[in-house]
Amino acid sequence: MAFSLPPPPSLPHHFTRRSLLLLSTTTTTLSVPSTPPPTPISTPTTPTVTDRVFMDFSLCPNNFLPDRADSLSPLCSDTTLLGRVVLGLYGNLVPLTVSNFKSMCLGLNSTSSSYKNTLVHKVFPGQYFLAGRQGRPDKGEVRPPHDLPRNTDTVAAKAFALTHSRPGVVSLSLSENDDDDEIKLDPGYRNVEFLITTGPGPCPQLDNKNIVFGTVLEGLDVITAIASIPTYLPSERIRQFNDLAQFFGDERAQNARNIWNRPLKSVYISDCGELKVTKPSLTPSLP
Repeated sequence: MAFSLPPPPSLPHHFTRRSLLLLSTTTTTLSVPSTPPPTPISTPTTPTVTDRVFMDFSLCPNNFLPDRADSLSPLCSDTTLLGRVVLGLYGNLVPLTVSNFKSMCLGLNSTSSSYKNTLVHKVFPGQYFLAGRQGRPDKGEVRPPHDLPRNTDTVAAKAFALTHSRPGVVSLSLSENDDDDEIKLDPGYRNVEFLITTGPGPCPQLDNKNIVFGTVLEGLDVITAIASIPTYLPSERIRQFNDLAQFFGDERAQNARNIWNRPLKSVYISDCGELKVTKPSLTPSLP
């Protein structure tokens, strides 16, 4: 007896050769495991105090006005010590900014320029004060430190992460920088001007424009004393004339503005340097 195999079951009419090819391709594609996304490189965002420096602030009783610009040469001997301020610096977050600031406190560069015997040149009551303006040392200004390393923190997004949220914030002045234009155009220019917030409230207008690199650990009362020193403020009429002159492009308008908010008594950094701690008790993070 002869046996015959039954014919293979026929595929439904809608399964064509092209359909089987597409089905095979789809199945193969779905079976390939997907590659996990690369792990992002973490960068420090929590401010950690890695270094400490001190600044002694003193008060000179003379009035520092434009017509007495040379009165700080030499600095007056009849000074009153306001007190010492200890600053904690965030070297893990902005290492180049901290390194340059420490160099200026120690006078380590070849020209031996430092913040010592330089003025607090602007005070904005209830907000902050400025120091470290570059210019002539006989006027209490910083000699331009041409041999400092170029600060690439100024173009790093993470350098602007911290805010000016309380009194005692130490920040590198970028938007508030008061250096003359001809100094800024020097190829060897290095910005060393800094600000310290004085409170009582935050200064949100400084956020995302200036680099926060430290905080006041001790001596906030000294900061408050500096903030209370009277400053030169023009009358409303003078301000209106100045605005009009600036609108018409009169260069004298900006020259006049340079003396606004200048302390009527000379406040200067009479000494500065680094504090070495044998067993440092570093604050891991600060608000």
